[in-house]
Amino acid sequence: MDRPGETTHFGYRDVPLGDKQTLVNDVFHSVASRYDLMNDLMSGGLHRVWKDIMISALDPPRSDRPFALLDVAGGTGDISFRAAKAAGAGFHATVCDINTDMLAVGRERAIKRHLESKVDFVEGNAEALAFADRSFDAYTIAFGIRNVPQIDLALREAYRVLKPGSRFLCLEFSTVEMPGLDKLYDLFSFKVIPPLGRMVTGDAESYQYLVESIRKFPKPAVFADMIRDAGFARVSWQTLSGGIVALHSGWRL
Repeated sequence: MDRPGETTHFGYRDVPLGDKQTLVNDVFHSVASRYDLMNDLMSGGLHRVWKDIMISALDPPRSDRPFALLDVAGGTGDISFRAAKAAGAGFHATVCDINTDMLAVGRERAIKRHLESKVDFVEGNAEALAFADRSFDAYTIAFGIRNVPQIDLALREAYRVLKPGSRFLCLEFSTVEMPGLDKLYDLFSFKVIPPLGRMVTGDAESYQYLVESIRKFPKPAVFADMIRDAGFARVSWQTLSGGIVALHSGWRL
């Protein structure tokens, strides 16, 4: 799946395309045990509100009707657990993540929540999913797509594994365009988050990468075009919290 000779960004650094996944894996191996705590601290708890909005858009059936969710890059299970809580008896989620440490955290959390029968955890690569064509009723990815080296491949894989009539939902950091908030957000991101990461996880560099990767991610309209290019229809997005994040949607028709 690699493209020899090509480079991509790892934060503000250009790196060989084939090296990015290893570098990203190192980031999440380092922060896995404190990942959810850092999400609370970095967002002031707002990530919970954003994820609840995503689950409302997903709207899993509350009946016994079977509903299969694929939650990609969702290692700690946060989205799948929320969806399971909102859904009926026919719901089942598969969490697919490339990072074994994040998956281990998710499995432990599932057991504590008595959701191990509702949520499976599978190691896998978003660019080459090991699932059959047209096998899921919905695909979610929250704060993970910007870490994928070849986003176009991941989007095409999302389209492939979804059933006709199913929905793709992506929650991702976006571009703050509100005057004043943009400067405050940059100040917080670059001056507060990396030192906070050092204090909580012992790793400032990983959080430096994470704030840089947000700035390198395509703006909403550009990302929407990428979703369309993968085959999705009725593509849309909504910005949240002044543009700090965006919820992207597309349908496989």
